Parts: sequence; C-alpha cells; structure tokens
Amino acid sequence: MLLRTLTLCACTGLLSAATLCVNSAGAGGCSKTIAAAVALAAPGDVVNVAPGTYKESVVIGKALTLVGADETTTIIDATGLPTGVYINGIDNANLSGVTVAHLAVQNAKYEGILAANAARITIAHNIVTGNNRGLTFGGGPPSCPGIPVFETGEDFDCGEGIHLSAVSNSLVLDNIVQGNSGGILLSDDTGPAFGNTIMGNNVSNNPADCGITLASHDPAAFTGAKEPFGVYQNDVIGNVSSQNGLKGEGAGVGIFASGPKGKSYANRVINNTLTGNDLPGVTIHGHTPDQNLDNNVVIGNTISGNGPDTDEAATPGTAGIAFTTVGPIRGTVITENTITGQDIGVVWHAPGAAAVNRNNLMLYGVGIYNLGTGTVDAENNYWGCVSGPLGLGGNKCATARVGGVSVGTWATKPFGPTVKP
Repeated sequence: MLLRTLTLCACTGLLSAATLCVNSAGAGGCSKTIAAAVALAAPGDVVNVAPGTYKESVVIGKALTLVGADETTTIIDATGLPTGVYINGIDNANLSGVTVAHLAVQNAKYEGILAANAARITIAHNIVTGNNRGLTFGGGPPSCPGIPVFETGEDFDCGEGIHLSAVSNSLVLDNIVQGNSGGILLSDDTGPAFGNTIMGNNVSNNPADCGITLASHDPAAFTGAKEPFGVYQNDVIGNVSSQNGLKGEGAGVGIFASGPKGKSYANRVINNTLTGNDLPGVTIHGHTPDQNLDNNVVIGNTISGNGPDTDEAATPGTAGIAFTTVGPIRGTVITENTITGQDIGVVWHAPGAAAVNRNNLMLYGVGIYNLGTGTVDAENNYWGCVSGPLGLGGNKCATARVGGVSVGTWATKPFGPTVKP
C-alpha cells in the first residue's frame, strides 16, 4: 500500500500528467518497449508496464513514474546490457522526482538499478536479482571490465544490485535484492550522497560484497573535485541483511571511507536484522588518519551469526559490531542492539572514546573487546546474566570484557525493544 500511495501522489501532483502504457505486442496503442514509452513521456507522466519480459536497458532522464504490473511478472532482462534501469542525472542536470516500482530487474552486466546525480527518487517494491554479470575472477582480485569510469570504486563488484551515486533525499523501500555481487550501495563517486532512507528491504545471498554499503570513494574525474564529497545523514532502517559476502567479504551493513579525506558520517543504522554475513553485522572501516567517520549511530539492531573482520581490521573472533579506524572518530553511539551467536559482541579498534550502552550482549564470549587507545563507556548493558561482567556466570553469558572498557553498572535482565525510527 505504501508504494501505491506514493505512485498516486506522483500522478495527481501534476494535473497535466499523462499515463502511457507498454506491452510486448504493442496492443491498444501501447509502446512495445519500455524505452520507447520513456522517450515519449513528458515530465510528470506515468509509464505503466504490462506483465512480460522486456529485453532492454532503460535510461531515464526526466521526472516520471515507471511502474510494472507486478514485480514477479514484469521483468526487465538486461542480459548483455550495462544496466537494467539507469536514472541518469549526470547528463540531465537537476534530475528529480523519478519513481521505479514493481519491476523485476535482472542479468545486467553492472547494476540492476543505477541512479546518479538525482534527488527525490523512489525505488520501491522491485526484485533485483542476478545482476553484476560482468564481474570476473581471473585468479587475482575481482574486476569489472568496461564499467563506466565515473564509478570510481566499483571495479571489484560491478556496482552491486542497486547503486545510488550522488543521490539525495531519496527512498529505497521494500525491495528484494538477491544474487547480485552485493546488495544496495550508496556512494559519492559523482557528488554527495545524503538524506536518503533505505528501509524495509530484504537483501540476502549477494556473495561478493556487503548487503548494504555506505561508502565514500575518490571523486570521478569529470567532477573536478580534489577530495571525496561525502556520504552522510542517511538512514538504514528495518532491513533484513543476511548471508552476504560469503564468497568475498561482506558485512550486513558496511560504512566505509576508502581513501584520503573520505567522509562517511552521521549515518543511522536502526532496527535492522543482520545475520550470517561474512563480516560483522555492522562494520565500519577507515583507512587513513584524515577521514571523517564521526557521529554514526547503531541502534536497536538484531545481530547474530556473522563472521570476523579481516585484513588490517582483523578481529579476534566473529563479531556482531566492529569499528576499525586509523584516525580518531567522535560521536559514535551503539545502543539497544541485541547480539547473539558471536564470539564478541562489539569490537572497538580506533583512537578515541565510544559509548556502548543498553545493549543485550547475549553470547558466550567477550561482550566488548577494546583494541583501541581510548576507553569504551560500557555502562548499563545486559551481559547475559545477573552478575554482569564480573566473571561469575561461567560460560553461560558474556561476562568478559577486554581492554579499556568502563563498567560500573549493568542491567540484570534484557532490554526490550524500545527504539523507533
């Protein structure tokens, strides 16, 4: 009902909007291809696509609503083509107000759905599967021959299933994203990415990368920028992210700054279910001293059965949440998460302090492991038993903490769900 309401709003907001139709036979005056209908559409129009398989790549450069009859029967098969749907604001300045909904998008060489340099777009109720077909494994690191040069950080994953580059104030809602290299990616290759909401998606079994990624990359050459633009003030809410990265390295939700001056800050990860991913459920990486990973918050997530962090960010066991940075990060909040089935609940490997409060650390290993130089404020967590982190519960609860961890008080019973987006 949410998407139908959004579509109605898109249709009724412009009194002059027309509705165009697509079916593979061209019957009833409809276009035979989606691309043809998009070309005919005026800004504000609606393109309704009948059930069927459409073997094409659709490029959208104007405000319109593209909606299929049903995401299980209205299929864009982009076999051998770059993308299934490309919302192209690079060549269409100030692009805004695009909706893509109720489509199955599959088999593209790169992204299933790519949006670049656009605002106020909605990608909802789609099934995005089997894309990133251009990804190659030639005995060395994976690569993606031919991917557009403006995608500066995607040569190792072909852009994932849904990719928003330099997109702002937009919605990615209630999609199924499975069997791509990675799931959903927000990046700043071509401009800042901010104010977006990724909510209610099922992102699973994407074998080469994370389920949901917020990544600051080097800027594309055409922008003329000297440093990354930033990925900030985005919300990741109420998604299921599971079994990602099992043939590569992938977190449930990853927040990354890859190069000098990278900026991934003030993002919120709220009320997600993160299970069985190759890296920790929530993973944050910063690789140089001059990056901004401040004020990210991780609240109310259910986390279980994820893997360890690796490489220079290696954790001493599997972990629910892992933060690793070279430079200090400020304003980190980790609260009201429930972590089970991990060797370690939270790993903090960064200069500076962190607040880890009111979490349910219901595991048989280390509740909080501090590998950094600062102190972790770990007051008022539930450590899995009445005795808290005193070591009196044997191997039945997370009674241990390692490193500079400050604990004077703790909860004697689990916290219930209280977080609201």
